[in-house]
This record gives sequence, C-alpha cells and structure tokens, in this order.
Amino acid sequence: MVLYNTLSAVERAKLIDEAGKDRITISFYKYHLIQYPAAFRDELYLAWERLDVLGRIYVSDEGINAQLSVPAENFHRFEAHLDSYDFMQGMRLNVAVEHDNKSFLKLKIKVRKKIVADGIEDPSFDASRIGKHLKASEFNAIIENEKTILVDMRNHYESEIGHFKNAILPQVETFRESLDLITSDLASHKNDKQIVMYCTGGIRCEKASAYFLHQGFKEVYQLEGGIIEYLRQVKAETLENKFKGKNFVFDQRRAERISDDTVSTCHQCNAISDTHTNCRNNACNILFIQCAACSDKWNGCCSQKCMDIIALPFEKQKALRKGSSIKRRYFKKER
Repeated sequence: MVLYNTLSAVERAKLIDEAGKDRITISFYKYHLIQYPAAFRDELYLAWERLDVLGRIYVSDEGINAQLSVPAENFHRFEAHLDSYDFMQGMRLNVAVEHDNKSFLKLKIKVRKKIVADGIEDPSFDASRIGKHLKASEFNAIIENEKTILVDMRNHYESEIGHFKNAILPQVETFRESLDLITSDLASHKNDKQIVMYCTGGIRCEKASAYFLHQGFKEVYQLEGGIIEYLRQVKAETLENKFKGKNFVFDQRRAERISDDTVSTCHQCNAISDTHTNCRNNACNILFIQCAACSDKWNGCCSQKCMDIIALPFEKQKALRKGSSIKRRYFKKER
C-alpha cells in the first residue's frame, strides 16, 4: 500500500479545479508524548488520504505540527478523526484568515526528531512548564504596559511584511537562532520586565516560553493561538486590531492580509511592497520581496545573473544545476 503522495502539484491542482468544491485551510499543533511516531504517521496518512486532506505535517515523539487543507464537506469527519485520539480531543484548530483551495497541493506527513527544531539539548529542560496564554483582549492591554517587552518569535522574512508595533524583530532565519539571541539580549530584564511573545499559530511561543522560564525569566506570556487566533478573536469581539501588514504563511498563498498597512519595501528598488516571491532561477530560488515593476524589469529574478541563467535553454540550465544542492534561502533584511 502506498503511504506517500503520488501526484504532482500540477495534477493535483487540476483535480481540485475539476472537483469545484471549497476547501478549508487550517493549522494546529499539540505537544504530547507519542511512543511510536512512525506508526502514528501511517495511521494519519491512511485516514486523511480518504478525506482528501492535503498539507504539510510533522510528527515526532513530542507531538504533532500540522498545516493543511481539507474539503469543507469533510471538515466534520476530519474533526471526528482528530477527536478519536484522546490527546487531540477538543484541540483548537486555527482556521485561515484568507482561503485558497490550492493552499496545499500534496499530502506530506513526515517523522522528525522534533516538531519544531529548537536546538535545545539540555536534559533538564521542561517543555511542559510554559508561559501564561493571553487572549486577544488581554494581549492588546499588556503590550501597552511600559513594563512589557514584546517579542516576535518568527523569522525575519515573516516579520518584515507584518508585525505588532514596537515588537522586537530578531533578524534570524530559524527558530533555534532566536532562542539564544533573545535570551542574551534580554538577560538584564529577567526580573524587572514581562516578556510577551507571539508567532503565527502559537507553536513556537509554546516552546520559547518554556525555554525563557527555564533560563530564569520570571514573567513570561504568549499570545494564545498566535496571530491567526488573535485576528479571529478581534473580529468576533470587535476589538482593535494591533497587527499591521500581512501574516506570512507556509503554503502556496505565502501570506494573509491582516491590515491595509504595507510595512515593508521591495528588496530591489526599495519601493513600498509586501509581495514575496521565489527567484525564477530554480538553482537560486531565493525568497524575497519584489514589487510589480521589478518583477517585470527582472523577469521574476533576484539578479542579472539569474536572469541570464533562465534565458538559457532548459537543458543548459539543468546542466548548471547538476550536482548542486538547492536549499530554501532568503534575502537578509540588510541586502
């Protein structure tokens, strides 16, 4: 029995168009001891493939981290399947702000060492001792307190297109980089400030809040459900939205519009823009912000070198890529 995706993105997109049915994009996570992650992974794949679930899911012995889309007509059956596991009963599902039937085009469930790579190897670290969760109304109030230090726990390419006012925005490319950086930068405020954190859906803050408490910080808080749940509560309770710009997401959409503000600029000409793209040169594939004018000027590329490469015959491009490892890369903010 095949327990992995066999269709290309193009084939799957065609099937979605032909089906003509709405899909719901959701995310969730749960820290829980899973004794046999590989077996759990296979169970999920068999069940979710039958429900036409698509997405990117990580499973480890510490829990599950999922971003996925499910046909609207199968949503309640999907919820029922989650509830069949005691540790996921009644779990909060973060529903996307903006829906796109093609947010995911494959079902990928992978077993990882950790559901969030953190680089923490300290055996005395207790991930279950976490900071206090804040609802949107509480978060809005506490970030106005002069005693508060607000920290964005996302990577620089996420925060540059949208963030909360006055938040510390670490210039890092990975979550593990941010932990030690922030801990050292805020070391002098362990006792006199309250550390408030936020991220996309809450999973990174869950781990980070435990880490900061482990490092001796006295008052540690985290935004419940991250930016996604914050906006849902803001709308439901008619609260002031204090997030400006777009929320970066890790699917085909790349971002959700949260406010009309544009807080970033094109990496090539510095014009106001918050549209992320990947360089058209597959051997580069760097993620960067590019305005419409530069997209036309540079043909969707990040540089003249990459423009020259995509102008070559396809076989020549393949030859240039041979033997090279293509990893996802990002423009540094200072570039």
